[in-house]
Amino acid sequence: MKELLQQLTTAFGPSGYETKVRELILENIKKYVDEYRIDALGNLIARKGTLKENGKRIMVSAHMDEIGLMVTHVDEQGFAYVTNLGGVRPLNCMSNRVVFADGTEGMLCARDLEAGKLPTLDNFFVDTGASSREDCKVKIGDPCVFVGDFVDMGDRWMSKTMDDRIGCYIAIEALKELKNSPNEVYFVFSVQEEVGLRGAKTAAYSVDPEIGIALDVTHCNDTPGLVERNLKFGAGPCIKAKDGSLIGTPWLNNALYDAAERAGIPYQIEVLRGAGTDAGAIHLTRSGVPSSAISVACRYVHTPSEMVDVNDVKQAIQLLVEFVSHEIKDHQ
Repeated sequence: MKELLQQLTTAFGPSGYETKVRELILENIKKYVDEYRIDALGNLIARKGTLKENGKRIMVSAHMDEIGLMVTHVDEQGFAYVTNLGGVRPLNCMSNRVVFADGTEGMLCARDLEAGKLPTLDNFFVDTGASSREDCKVKIGDPCVFVGDFVDMGDRWMSKTMDDRIGCYIAIEALKELKNSPNEVYFVFSVQEEVGLRGAKTAAYSVDPEIGIALDVTHCNDTPGLVERNLKFGAGPCIKAKDGSLIGTPWLNNALYDAAERAGIPYQIEVLRGAGTDAGAIHLTRSGVPSSAISVACRYVHTPSEMVDVNDVKQAIQLLVEFVSHEIKDHQ
């Protein structure tokens, strides 16, 4: 488990530049699927199983991209200024390192900070050690991501890009374990989720599913100082009731609860005030798709040190396999 996840989390893949992540995933799934394709936007779409009587066409989506930055200009001294690719918080940039696609590393630094004033991304530049614009190895339009090593903490794992390489990992392992099902399951590894759920939108139009399930992380609320403590480590995968992009389809959530209870898997009910997942795009595709999400509680989301609980991850895999392995009745 750990080796594959370490490879996934350390692979370079900001929004729009997911090629290395996709190649790694394809290498690990191609012998377990009936067919696969890569669409025009870069989504990897893999089918397992064929539709049987009383079965449904299910789309399971996990996004490959990570948050990052892109160079807007390089000044005469060789400092590279940046803008965001996705939800990058300025406070999380302070004194962190970034790496570019060619392996060039640099330090994120802030300028012109007034005492007591919070920085914005406009304050930040990347110092790659260059002495001039001509000497700088990066150029306008080059993307970069945070540097963050994978750390095995026993019952916890910490790394950059748990959002959402952990979802990709869950999909890969579930795909391997899935043996017999009345359903036709499309495992989608989507692009550009962090900049607006873009890949899931085009993939869902192509797959035309009857049910949509996103795999993602969600904000863990069990650290000091947080008032809302409904989601915590070690309490099982989270089934989405609501976020900023989706109201989970009630009958579908009931089917997910039933699957968890059949398999003896603890679960949490997720209600978020904001944010969103691929399910937010899937459920609005064509004439509408009943959709929900299976999430893993994650501490320190959108930082270089995101943390998850190992048992929550294992149980999320179990829940997904249990759910897609059985007939799913439409309870509308």
